[in-house]
Amino acid sequence: MPSVQAIAQQVSQSPVVHVDESGLRVQAKLQWLHTSVTPTHTWYGVHAKRGIEAVNAFGVLKDYVGVLVHDCWAPYWLIQCVHALCNAHLLRELTFLAQSSGQAWPQRMMDMLLAAHRGCERARTQGITAVPSRQVLRWIGRYRALLDEGQALNPQRVKEQGKRGRAKQSDAFNLLRRLRDHESVPFTNNLAERAIRMPKVKQKISGCFRTFSGAQSFCTIRSYPDTARKHGVGRLDALRAAFNDAPMEFVGSGRIVTGFRLSASL
Repeated sequence: MPSVQAIAQQVSQSPVVHVDESGLRVQAKLQWLHTSVTPTHTWYGVHAKRGIEAVNAFGVLKDYVGVLVHDCWAPYWLIQCVHALCNAHLLRELTFLAQSSGQAWPQRMMDMLLAAHRGCERARTQGITAVPSRQVLRWIGRYRALLDEGQALNPQRVKEQGKRGRAKQSDAFNLLRRLRDHESVPFTNNLAERAIRMPKVKQKISGCFRTFSGAQSFCTIRSYPDTARKHGVGRLDALRAAFNDAPMEFVGSGRIVTGFRLSASL
């Protein structure tokens, strides 16, 4: 469907993309539902693989160079772009360390991240498009000071003499390294996780897809009305346009182009 191809192109050109994946039952076998989303576009695909093979087959993120927001699933690191980690996942790890290590920095880091998030949310509600640079610098300074505090308490382990391979690092050290290497924006990966939720509910109610082509069709159909919703277009209106052989194309953050001819069925 040309409209969905255009959605994929818009996603691949976006400066920030949220990604997620989840298991999907197709022909009584485990397949993988992949989604790549922005605030204005939603793209779905289904593939037999979960990792980089699927990413390359879809092509949407194959040469992506913007900021990719994800939950630290290993294959995403193979995409040569800027990576941002979901703070909701990081907060869960910090909570575990705060409870298990007895160290103070994990709770302080959580408090700082949540305070920064609340500050950004307040600015948005007031119509402010950018937080004052002085406030941003204070947050960054506090963030990096807490990283230094944590790393002083959890130094890198050195490989013991005569042992093979690399020294196994502590959970705290690994988390601190990710926090330092990938200062995250936006705050969570909720956009992608919300996109995954509806297909999972459908599977729970309706069961698996009978054919792989049926699963692919579902991904095509779902990409189109969900993107329409993000542009303020009702799903029924979007589908009516498609069935009238004039599906909408959603360009950029708000422009809608109509009149594209269907080259294949929905």
